[in-house]
Amino acid sequence: MHSDFDLHLLTPVFNDWESLQILISEIEKQDNLQPFTIKMVIVNDGSTDEIGPYPKSNKIALDILHLKSNVGHQRSIAIGLQYIVDTQKEIGRVIVLDSDGEDKPEDIYHLIQACNEANNSEIIFAKRDKRNESTIFKLSYFTYKLIFRALTGFSMNYGNFSCIPEKLVKPLIFQADIWNHFAGSVFQSKIPYKSILLNRGKRYRGVSKMNLNGLILHGLSAISIYFDAFTIRILKGSFLGILIGLIFILSVLYQKLVAGTAIPGWASSLILIVSGIILQLFSVTLIVLLLQLSKRKTLSPPDNHLYKAFIESIDSSN
Repeated sequence: MHSDFDLHLLTPVFNDWESLQILISEIEKQDNLQPFTIKMVIVNDGSTDEIGPYPKSNKIALDILHLKSNVGHQRSIAIGLQYIVDTQKEIGRVIVLDSDGEDKPEDIYHLIQACNEANNSEIIFAKRDKRNESTIFKLSYFTYKLIFRALTGFSMNYGNFSCIPEKLVKPLIFQADIWNHFAGSVFQSKIPYKSILLNRGKRYRGVSKMNLNGLILHGLSAISIYFDAFTIRILKGSFLGILIGLIFILSVLYQKLVAGTAIPGWASSLILIVSGIILQLFSVTLIVLLLQLSKRKTLSPPDNHLYKAFIESIDSSN
């Protein structure tokens, strides 16, 4: 167990070793990080390519966690956070960042400064001011944010790039949702946080692993975190639809039985169609309620050593 690191950098990597080595070199060049003793925890998320160049540094201690299989970016972050808490006596701050250069090394100090200004009582997220992705990806991401807002009532404008003060790292690793979506679990858990505007950098090498399919899965993971809010929205929409349907049926019955203005056969067919819609909405409401009750019925105790089951081996250079 080590106690001489006051800054931990956590980054998952999947088949992106060349970019990772460039990232390490760029971090070493940051003069404003020189006062810190730094350990970088690299989570090898089941890479299929041979590691090369093998990560090395003369200034930064490296711990490489080799996972047994690919578990995804978000779970890799959860594994890394649990590892840091379990193995480090003093944590200092934890910076979560991507390994490809899109989270710029020069912005690490900006996150630390914002953390200091918040008296180390809030998690600081980087809110993206400008992005360098393709137009199609930007449009897809914008669409995802609109759908997320419509389904949950919340805005998701943050990625993983963040600074976590020591006193908030331990509460964070006990959040079950962190295994699905790191940023979403912070927002849902009511852990204090705020954001600062930072531009996204350009990838050092290769192409981004995040494609449209990955973005959809990432979005679904985020929505699953807000299942309670999503449930309320579905219930409100279903009840509203049922109310409108009932009003419509009463209106048709009035025209048929009282006003006598309904076209023969038309009113009965329309009532049957609307009744079918109401029945479907009622079924959706019932299913959502049962799912919500089932979720609340299940209680799993927090396990801060769950990360060990995913690790095949660990390479350390101190």
